[in-house]
Amino acid sequence: MAEQDNSPVFQIQRVYLKDLSLEQPNSPAILLEQEQPSVDIQLGVEATPVAEGVYEVAVTATVQTKIQEKTVFLVEAKQAGIFEIRNVPEDQMGGVIGIACPQIIYPYLRGNVADVVTRAGFPPVHLAEINFQAMYEQQQAAAAQAEGQLPQ
Repeated sequence: MAEQDNSPVFQIQRVYLKDLSLEQPNSPAILLEQEQPSVDIQLGVEATPVAEGVYEVAVTATVQTKIQEKTVFLVEAKQAGIFEIRNVPEDQMGGVIGIACPQIIYPYLRGNVADVVTRAGFPPVHLAEINFQAMYEQQQAAAAQAEGQLPQ
């Protein structure tokens, strides 16, 4: 019985859309433009402890399309999940929270972004697959370098 209490636990409690906004500040005039818009996509991952062994992990996406300097549309979305993570070695927690959780949440975010863009009357924006392990390792390296732990 004591062994079960110490075995690692990783469970999804809930996945939900925490925040979503769409702006079309230059409509309807911008819709008459024939020029191909540029697309800028920014992604981020954040984690917050909710209770003992329970974490909220959120993946955010900001998608901005412009024609020259005028915004066609701006989408900001935050997809989150509540995860129970217990009895995981401390040196593995960063990977679980920074890699495994975002990999679960991201497909929901992709679908929501594509859906809202389509519902706004534009061709869907399909967010590319993301290698969260590489993203996590880059963030760790940047943080270590900022602390002066790695040579530049």
